[in-house]
Order: sequence, then C-alpha cells, then structure tokens
Amino acid sequence: MVVATQKSFQRKLRLTTAGDFRQVFSKNLRISDSGITILVGAHTGSIPRIGFAIAKKQIKKAVQRNGLKRILRESFRINQHRLPARDLVVMVRKQILLSNSTQLRANLDKHWNNIINRCE
Repeated sequence: MVVATQKSFQRKLRLTTAGDFRQVFSKNLRISDSGITILVGAHTGSIPRIGFAIAKKQIKKAVQRNGLKRILRESFRINQHRLPARDLVVMVRKQILLSNSTQLRANLDKHWNNIINRCE
C-alpha cells in the first residue's frame, strides 16, 4: 500500500484563541492590496500559523465568506513549508469579490512571496 504524502491543515497550524489574535493585531507587519490584508506577527514556534478575520460587514453572505476561507486555507496549506514561522491573520474587503478564484490564488502567491522576502 502506498501512502501519499500530503500537506495537511492541522489544528496546530491555526490561530485558535483570542490571545493569539490579539498578539498579532497589537504588533504586526502589514501586507495588503485592495482586497486582502495580511497581518504578520511574531511567533515563537517552529511552524507558521494562520487565522481569519472576515467580517460580515465586508462579506455579507456566509457562503461567500466560507468560500473565501476555503481558498485561503488551501493556498496556505500548499505554501506553509515556504513561509517563515510567524502568526498570520488574513482580513478581506469587499473588492475581493470582484476577482475570480484564479486571480485570488495568484494574488495570494504574491502575498506569500512578499512575506517570505520581508521576514528574512
């Protein structure tokens, strides 16, 4: 039996407590464009962690919010091995709904590369 090696999105890769989010919001490096803002905070562990702050005020429908989170999680899961060991919080604005999923993935790749370059 052959077991495929897969990069998963385990609980240890997520920001789960309010304190984790508070720490990133209080002291961070901000990387943004018209639709996405990624806050990069410090992290003492050995792996990157991600959290999402997608407001109902910005993205009204739950289906759209959940779809965005699915795309964001998948992009993070694929790129997690390249990212520095930092805590990340992703926030979005209404303009993100104007882009399709291919454009969104390409935009996220630019953001991940920017984080890698700025945190070295």
